[in-house]
Amino acid sequence: MASEAPADGVLGRLFGARGHELPAVLAGFALFFLLFASYFMLRPVRETFGIASGVENLHLLWTGTFVAALIVVPLYGWLSRKVPRRALLPATYIVSGLVMIGFAISLATDPDNIWAARGFYVWLSVMNLFLISIAWSLMADVFATDQGRRLFGQIAAGASLGGLAGPLISGLLVAPLGHAGLLVLSVVLLLATLPFAWWLLRWRERHGRPDDARPSDEIIGGSIWAGLILIWRTPWLMAISAFVILLTSATTFLYFEQARIVEATFPDRTAQTQVFAAIDTIVQALTILLQIFATGQLARRLGVTVLLTAVPILMVFGFGLLALAATFPVLAGVMIARRVGEYAFVRVGREMLFTRVDAETKYKAKNAIDTFVYRGGDLISGWANAGLVAVGSSALAALGGVAISVAWAALGFAIGRRDDRVDAASGRAAISRY
Repeated sequence: MASEAPADGVLGRLFGARGHELPAVLAGFALFFLLFASYFMLRPVRETFGIASGVENLHLLWTGTFVAALIVVPLYGWLSRKVPRRALLPATYIVSGLVMIGFAISLATDPDNIWAARGFYVWLSVMNLFLISIAWSLMADVFATDQGRRLFGQIAAGASLGGLAGPLISGLLVAPLGHAGLLVLSVVLLLATLPFAWWLLRWRERHGRPDDARPSDEIIGGSIWAGLILIWRTPWLMAISAFVILLTSATTFLYFEQARIVEATFPDRTAQTQVFAAIDTIVQALTILLQIFATGQLARRLGVTVLLTAVPILMVFGFGLLALAATFPVLAGVMIARRVGEYAFVRVGREMLFTRVDAETKYKAKNAIDTFVYRGGDLISGWANAGLVAVGSSALAALGGVAISVAWAALGFAIGRRDDRVDAASGRAAISRY
């Protein structure tokens, strides 16, 4: 067993890692930095393409995204039956990179091709969830439960730093490189994550996990629909799925309001991309501070419950403000608060829940929740938002967001309390206890 002494130096104290853990934490930090820089370079482009397709058509794009997720989930399930765990992340990332190069060629040939823009919107909306989910599955595979509670906030800070760098790059380079050039650069950053993923698996093999001794070259196997079947059969996973649906519903209501207000305030497409990039920059700068200095401390002292409930409670008041004053400054403030809280608290709290489970749950059920269930929530809430706006107004949609946030907070509290009780009883509790 490796030494439990704290790591020496500034980095050791900053990351809160023990001596043998620091290299793995830095590798995870670097992986998420590159992954999120790759994605957040393209997020402003996606938002611009979404507006170009017509704000009134956003719910149709989200329907297409759900259909695409329905196709991708069984394909991923088939892949997981054929290749070992260590190859799942590289295979998925390489395929995604090849598809993105195809979109780059299409946009370079015809920058105004609306169908290419719509296709890119749908593809990125599905694959960004897959790429991020698989990266977190890797972290849950490498680190034990107690390590996750101490270190996931600091590792997630790499994502926030990448999310800070990505929109800065996008805002600076969208004019000289164009959207096609940004796609190519994004692929380069995405593939640069692969050496760090390989190193993390090697670190796991060297140091081991007393609670999970299975080798990383093991093939997960099972049905291509195993993830969805596991969710259906496991009440705990069903509760997490409901939590994710409420999360994405609140996000969708806010996202549609953002599209309407930004379209009315900034009619130029380049200006829209720059506005989205500026918001992303502010969000990531605030998030990284919280992840490094607050997330781990809160998880250790107050448990996962506070990570899963703080943002929903905040959004009750945020949607209430939007119902009273749907202006761009109010929207920007609520959007920034929601996204900072999600990245610093909610996402990290959700990932901590999966450190105790088996490989099939980590790599299949979790990814089904993060993609199929997530985009299913988008589909339902997108049509619900369109219906509320059609029969009432955006203020009515904001009041709907208040109701969603109340339910979201209540379910987050229930899930968090249960996980904290299990953690108090045993640091190695299995999912069967649920």
